[in-house]
Amino acid sequence: MSKRVGLEASFAAAEAARMANVDVIAAYPITPQTHIPERLAEMVANGELEAAYIPVESEHSALSACLGSAAVGARTFTATAGQGLELMHEVVYVASSMRYPIVMTVCNRALSAPLSVWGDHSDAMAVRDTGWIQVFCQNNQEAFDMTLWAFRVGEDSRVLLPVMVHFDGFSLSHVTEPVILPEQEEVDRFLPKFQYAFALNPDKPMTHGAFGPPDIYSETKVAQEVALRKSKGVILQGWQEFGDVFGRYYDPVESYKIEGAKLLLLTMGSFSETAKAAIDTKKDSGESVGLINLRLWRPFPFEELRQAVKDAETLVVFDRCISFGGPVGPVCSEVRSALYNEKKRPAVVSFIGGLGGRDVSVKDFEYVIDRGREVAQKGSKELFEMVGIRGQVTGIRG
Repeated sequence: MSKRVGLEASFAAAEAARMANVDVIAAYPITPQTHIPERLAEMVANGELEAAYIPVESEHSALSACLGSAAVGARTFTATAGQGLELMHEVVYVASSMRYPIVMTVCNRALSAPLSVWGDHSDAMAVRDTGWIQVFCQNNQEAFDMTLWAFRVGEDSRVLLPVMVHFDGFSLSHVTEPVILPEQEEVDRFLPKFQYAFALNPDKPMTHGAFGPPDIYSETKVAQEVALRKSKGVILQGWQEFGDVFGRYYDPVESYKIEGAKLLLLTMGSFSETAKAAIDTKKDSGESVGLINLRLWRPFPFEELRQAVKDAETLVVFDRCISFGGPVGPVCSEVRSALYNEKKRPAVVSFIGGLGGRDVSVKDFEYVIDRGREVAQKGSKELFEMVGIRGQVTGIRG
């Protein structure tokens, strides 16, 4: 029988890796991710988990070690955050290009400078084009569920791609919430043993990641892109099977009270739960509003997004990252692109906030809804608006 326990998101992710029976963990501690490798190292040391824990000298080395373990067919896990993910950046591309189904939890952290250990989505957006499957968690339960699910999807023979599971640093990684942990038998029923058909073997020599001259490089990258897009079918199947076993079903785009709503707010990660409270307040006062939580970031859920917003007049997108010199926030930019060819589409308004761990309250989201409606109706010279700059909302002019 499953049990309900209080866990930080970091410990929840570690529990998922343990119950997945990972073979190899290679990780370097960095705030706010440190609790994950610490807990896994403890599990290995005291015999809770039969796995190889590789202590390394940097995040670059951590993911490099993961490449080697995945290449020989070992179920492989790592974790990082912020600057650590950036130090890995070179190797992140290699993992996806080599089609190694490594699972990596990322406790999202703001990128320096100024130095910050607090959470936003700048690290996640810096690696959005590296070829990994990426999902965002709203709470600690999802941190456990998505980590377990990531092994099931990434290791599927139709996919063979690495998966990043994102959850917000400190606001989830260090906060205790109730988490339902399943029995090991349930996990074993959901997650089969990893059988990697292309594992390196001295008795059958082969080459991984050889030099690619111009006459094959383009074809290789197109094949990688096709594989990532096609993974969506397995992603959806994996969530369906997860729900069938554990009773919790997930979708790439989660809708909250959107029926008949004229204005929709789109958020990602833990801020979605705060935004739901703002939606409830607005609904109670008779306003026609709803919320969309974007869970699947790569591959981007084009059809699900279009379906969710098809009846709305205004879509307010809340980013937690600046695309420096760009038109709007990175999520808003992709949402606008996804809707560009639609004959009937909402006006899309961009807001950016929560940078470097700055709090965004229910009242702030209420303001974003009101201001977003105003901009959609009357227009604005601002490309996007920043929330919470010294207590003010400031426009950024083009």
